[in-house]
Amino acid sequence: MCKPEAMRRFTVTAVIMVLASAATAQDWAIRDGDHPLDAREAATLTEGRTLTFYDDGRSAYSAGGAYSYTYASGQTAFGRYRIRADGTVCIDYRNGFARCDRYVENAGRIILLTEKGERFPVRPEQEK
Repeated sequence: MCKPEAMRRFTVTAVIMVLASAATAQDWAIRDGDHPLDAREAATLTEGRTLTFYDDGRSAYSAGGAYSYTYASGQTAFGRYRIRADGTVCIDYRNGFARCDRYVENAGRIILLTEKGERFPVRPEQEK
């Protein structure tokens, strides 16, 4: 029979391994040709800018960290965003919902990847 201290160490080690593998399992559905933006590139893309998607949704990133997403219907969700060291952009909405996304560049196009594996291309500014 295991001693309680040995069992506790085993349990803690197992939990750490599961958490570490879950963190590395997030591949963001990267495809061939995708270049994930690092923190600097993500900041250059987002801070103080509004990105428009092909469904006419708009993500507005304030230089002060405020964020809003305006749906094509005109409804808007508000929150705050932050950019992690790996370039992941995380948003905490006022309603308590939170999400993290990655932006990638592929063949000159910017694409938003969600944690669910969805891909949303950003419409180039000249196409607005």
